[in-house]
Amino acid sequence: MRIRPRRFAVLAVALLTASAALPAAAANGQERQHSPSHPSAGGLSAVIRYTEYGIPHILAKNYADLGFGTGWAQAADQVCTLADGFVTVRGERSRFFGADAKPDGSLSSAAENLSSDLYFRGVRATGTVEKLLAEPAPRGPSRDSKDLMRGWAAGYNAWLAQHRITDPACRGASWVRPVTSVDVAARTFALAVLGGQGRAVDGITAARPPVTPAARTAVGMPDAQSAARAARELFDNADMGSNAVAFSGASTANGRGLLLGNPHYPWQGGRRFWQSQQTIPGELNVAGGALLGSPTVSIGHNARVAWSHTVATGVTLNLHQLTLDPADPTTYLVDGQPERMTRRTVTVEARGGPPVTRTQWWTRYGPVVTSLGAGLPLPWTSTTAYALNDPNAENLRAPDTALGFGRARGTADVLTTLRRTQGLPWINTVAADSGGHSLFTQSQVLPRITDELAQRCSTALGKALYPSSGIAVLDGSRGDCALGSDSDAVQPGIFGPAKMPVLKDAPYAENSNDSAWLANTDRPLTGYERVFGSIGSPLSTRARGAKADVAAMAAKGKLTVRDLQAQQFADRATSGDLIADDTARACAALPGGTATGSDGKAVDVGEACGVLKAWDHSMKTGSRGALLFDRFWRRLMVAVAPAQLWKVPFSAADPVHTPNTLNSEAPGVATALADAVSELRAAGIALDATLGAHQVVVRGDRRIPVPGGTESLGVWNKVEPVWDAAAGGYTEVTTGSSYIQAVGWDGGRCPVARTLLTYSQSSNPNSPHFSDQTRLFSEGKWVTSRFCEKDILSSPGLRVIRVGEHR
Repeated sequence: MRIRPRRFAVLAVALLTASAALPAAAANGQERQHSPSHPSAGGLSAVIRYTEYGIPHILAKNYADLGFGTGWAQAADQVCTLADGFVTVRGERSRFFGADAKPDGSLSSAAENLSSDLYFRGVRATGTVEKLLAEPAPRGPSRDSKDLMRGWAAGYNAWLAQHRITDPACRGASWVRPVTSVDVAARTFALAVLGGQGRAVDGITAARPPVTPAARTAVGMPDAQSAARAARELFDNADMGSNAVAFSGASTANGRGLLLGNPHYPWQGGRRFWQSQQTIPGELNVAGGALLGSPTVSIGHNARVAWSHTVATGVTLNLHQLTLDPADPTTYLVDGQPERMTRRTVTVEARGGPPVTRTQWWTRYGPVVTSLGAGLPLPWTSTTAYALNDPNAENLRAPDTALGFGRARGTADVLTTLRRTQGLPWINTVAADSGGHSLFTQSQVLPRITDELAQRCSTALGKALYPSSGIAVLDGSRGDCALGSDSDAVQPGIFGPAKMPVLKDAPYAENSNDSAWLANTDRPLTGYERVFGSIGSPLSTRARGAKADVAAMAAKGKLTVRDLQAQQFADRATSGDLIADDTARACAALPGGTATGSDGKAVDVGEACGVLKAWDHSMKTGSRGALLFDRFWRRLMVAVAPAQLWKVPFSAADPVHTPNTLNSEAPGVATALADAVSELRAAGIALDATLGAHQVVVRGDRRIPVPGGTESLGVWNKVEPVWDAAAGGYTEVTTGSSYIQAVGWDGGRCPVARTLLTYSQSSNPNSPHFSDQTRLFSEGKWVTSRFCEKDILSSPGLRVIRVGEHR
């Protein structure tokens, strides 16, 4: 990137301002790297201004320097988590941690280190990432993106070279090593294929051609109904989700847009967000949350537009059923002509043992795979095998999508960026801008599976899977069953932008991981292919509550950022509204106030009736009865099938309000209540205990109460806590609300933004930013964004450093 003379002037002013703001103590102490008003002595450099809660505002003169400052600052907060991820994408987990140990799941679904390594070593051995980096834009990453990656690697390495690690998770560890720009790109690749090849790592690395007569004829395929159920569950991402809503000016107090983003991501490991502001004066100025290891802001805002993402319902993979040469199970037929599979032999070093060598088998469609999770085996016999197609294995464009968002001046530019880069693998986009526009779009990289193609080319398995799950299984023996191309698609075999569901300028546009169908309940989206998601199907409890909430907000109108903040922490349990009162009445009607538990013993549930009746239907930390209902609801979902739970079934004509009315006479309702009461009493927990006394995270010696509730409760503020009765209840959160932002505009130059990183900036227990924002989350408080220079420089805790490759 070339910076025009005016930008040099702007940068100089900014750097001089940063220098003037440098506290004397920092200038004279260990913080001092170089004079902030002068470049470092050669090499890459950046100025980092830290404000409250350890949020860095990174100032640089070009993209390489910006990447440098970002890599440096991420390493300072998250070096151990980052280093662990780089071990993963290098295929070295078995070498350092043992072949049988389990990865954290952040970069693939591999069950063991060995399968993770076999996959990622294969990616590395074939130069997959390097080939994608070499592709010219727009199919490959732009120069700016590559400069960011190069700079990020240099910044991370410089931090390692100049600092002593204090985090006990990796202090003194031999696996914390310098990285390259290819390592950074490989992490981006891993995230891109997370919903495709990354979901099938075990099935790819375990694939072996049959060698015995029994193996050659083995079937092992589940029946159609079981296969369809397993396929649906495969894409039910319990550890990934989100809510997001954009309000247009028609719903707001001042005619400008509003955006509330509430992504639900893991609280530990390599899919955590990290918060920052990135500025190249005159070129880029963006703030928000980045996934660890990413050189760009993933979810955020600039001065004029804000955006968030939600995990989409689009199915990012498909299968091709291969017809094999009976004489050679590694040869398949296409239009009667034999094609040999490609052998990919990979060797992995393993701690405490000899190296492990395995062979993977690849076809024109992708790798041979022998399962998609435990519930969906895909046996390789002498006649049949299955190959997995993942178009995101050719997609390293997400950083350019993020850069385009950062430079956008409105939602129209967001949509233009999506159409130009086509870089988002498995997420929707929701956006609002200062001009009063709103946007929802399911613009993601999907295999080009049209309903017509699925109808014409599905195998018997495909006919069972595609209608219910969107997973297509095509006849790989027919050339006319190839995916084809759209003229506006940036790569072959994917849908072009014209096919993407889009909703513009609706009073509200909302998604809670349901399909595009009801982004606005008054303006349903239809006409898209099944692979994008369903139409007219039941919504999740969380989506039902979210649609009801935001529709009511839009109808009320005159909305402000404060209304977004209130929605985030309303903590209303939709399931409580649906059945709590019915449950309390059914409980009160039980003879003698007793119910029979699953162990056959009678349980006195009389006290529970009153607790449920008095419960406020919220999952606030001070709510009494929330914990009892939560434990009851979890057991109820297991004990009673959905078809038996409700008196009023689902209706596509009223999807937000149906199904409803508890069938209290269904077998299992009273039993679930008895079991929940017994469980709490056995743990020594009062039935009317406050939620916050027993739904906590432990940070050091402090128990921090956590608001919100599990997915099926239907709480906007989702958290998935871990139950430990012996320790007093829920003592950790695995996933849930993460980088939250509420953004609007008031006509001034600075956006009105409130943010919150629920688990805080650093994983290092020795950091002052290990749990500071977690305590804010506990109390329903927010961080006021310091986006404009005057706000950054007025921070009472301002700390300014210049970082560079040379000290």
